[in-house]
Amino acid sequence: MSALTSVDQIIDKFPSRFIAERAADFKAVFQFELNDHDDFYLHIANQQCLSTRGEHDDPDITLIMDSETLLEVINGELDGMNAFMQGRLKAEGNLLLATRLGDLFSRERQS
Repeated sequence: MSALTSVDQIIDKFPSRFIAERAADFKAVFQFELNDHDDFYLHIANQQCLSTRGEHDDPDITLIMDSETLLEVINGELDGMNAFMQGRLKAEGNLLLATRLGDLFSRERQS
């Protein structure tokens, strides 16, 4: 697996790494608010994932961090909980959803 090196790559690759069978009866909007890059959000519903640049008007959870933290978490170099405990990641909204995020995505492209 090659590491992702930009936020734009992450935004573009989220849907291809989504594991639909793990999202049965799951619906949520994850807003990513980045201090040093454009924001984006993931809308998960009906076992589908849509990644969109910009801000959602009513996300279920907002994850606030910088690009470096996002890249480290996505590439498996930093655990999301550790990032939260270190103050590098902040969350607003339904915090339990953050624990589901890692289960819904693979580090590899899904077929």
